[in-house]
Formats: sequence, structure tokens, C-alpha cells
Amino acid sequence: MAALRAAVLVLLGLCVRCAAAAVPLVIWHGMGDSCCNPQSMGYIKKIVENKIPGIYVLSLKIGSNLIQDMENSFFMNVNDQVREVCSQLAKDPCLKGGYNAMGFSQGGQFLRAVAQRCPSPPMLNLISVGGQHQGVYGLPRCPGESSHICDWIRKTLDLGAYTQAVQEHLVQAEYWHDPLKEEDYRKNSIFLADINQERGINETYKKNLMALKKFVMVKFLNDTMVDPPISEWFGFYKSGQAKETIPLKETSLYTEDRLGLQEMDKAGKLVFLGVKGDHLHFSEEWFYTTILPFLQ
Repeated sequence: MAALRAAVLVLLGLCVRCAAAAVPLVIWHGMGDSCCNPQSMGYIKKIVENKIPGIYVLSLKIGSNLIQDMENSFFMNVNDQVREVCSQLAKDPCLKGGYNAMGFSQGGQFLRAVAQRCPSPPMLNLISVGGQHQGVYGLPRCPGESSHICDWIRKTLDLGAYTQAVQEHLVQAEYWHDPLKEEDYRKNSIFLADINQERGINETYKKNLMALKKFVMVKFLNDTMVDPPISEWFGFYKSGQAKETIPLKETSLYTEDRLGLQEMDKAGKLVFLGVKGDHLHFSEEWFYTTILPFLQ
């Protein structure tokens, strides 16, 4: 009887928590971070909750503890991570009416994959904060204590980013985009080439992404961690070289509208924001005035 009473109380508490008028928010951290780091995702969760009373914020954790969550940001197959997140979201009663999503760094393109692959529950708005939507062709720096891991990652990527073993087990290889080896990228990239429609058009991906109300992309104007930084606005290097970059509108992805971005752009659904500072460096004031309105 006591166990039943406890279960009922938990359920009632959950119902109250989910009954808030505010749209729930799902956040996904970046490379080398974890769901609940008080200096990053824990901080974001706190300031959102302070500004939007009663909001339900889910900070995604991949693994059974924070160490696993951090390690998985380097070594767990991204497609498996996306499947795990889709399962978490589908089982969460607080999200059944829809949710906003905010991804930081690689969490940005991972949440876009969630939008394209898992439309239930529906993602309403996607905010990508420094996400690399056309991938990266370099890892100039790495966050904090993860620098030794990144040294090893750089060497591994240089040796064979598109080999099956590296693709299956190294997260950063799965969004490694070599403009000098476009054919290898299109053929062997198991994640980014798929969600960017590089091997054909998946109409479901296109339809699901176009269902977003807004797709907000934040680019850090002094970014020294992402190469090239224009990937944060869906631009990239012009094919065949690694010096000149082109904006989204000049890419074949846009001109052929393989992902629906051209149509979304014409409908006013794409938002491009620039913020001064290095990768993921922004002020509370900027977050409150620029990002918060998309969550309310």
C-alpha cells in the first residue's frame, strides 16, 4: 500500500510539473561536456528556469552517469546516440505536446538529426548554438581537460576519418567533412552525409525539418574552435579546396533545396544570429535578450 501511495504521489508530481503553460525545453551539450555541468548545461538550465517560471527543462544525458555522458560525446556512435535520445523523448510525458530544442556545439547538429528522424513528440523550434551543420575540417582547440583526447582525435582523423572503424567509434569523425575528399565523405560518412542528404533525398527528413516553426543558428564571430566557423550558419568550404568558404545560399544543398532550407528561408523560418566572442562564449544579457524570446 505504501509503495502504491508513493507511486501515485510521484505521478501527481509529474502531472503538476508537466502542466506548466511554458513550452518544455530539451538541451544537448557539446563535445567533452555533460548534461549537468554547473558551469555549462547546469547553468543554462538554471537561468532558463529562473526566467521562465514553471518551465520543464530536460538536459540530455547519454549514459548512466556524468562520466559516461562526457565519454560518449567522443566515442559513442552518433546514430546510436540519436536513437537513444528519440527513445528518451518519446517516453517523457512532459514532452508529448511538443518541445523546443537547444543544442550547443555538436549538440546542435545532433538535435537537428532528432528533428529529421523523430517527429514524435514534435520539435517546435530548434536553436543551434555554435552547431556545425556542414561539419568541420579541423579541431583547432578542445575544451578544458579534454585536450589530450583531442590530440589523439586529430591524429586519428588525419590517418583515416572515413574508415569504417573510425566512423563507427569516433563521434567527431561522423561530422568530419573533408572538402578535398568530397566523394569519400559522401560515400563513407555515416552521420552527417546522411542527415545532409548527400547520398539522395529522404523526403521524410525534409518534411520533418520543414515542420519547425523556427530554425535558429548562432555563429560565434571570433570562433577559434570550429573550422570553418561558417559551418555554424550552414556554410562551408568551396569544394576541392580549404581556403575559400561559401554561405549556405551558394551551396548545392540550398540551391537544389535537398533539405527544404530554401523553402524554410523564404517562409522566414531560418534565423541567423551572430555573437561576438569565441566558441560558446556569450553573456547572460545576450542570452536573455536574444535567445530567450524563442523559448517563450
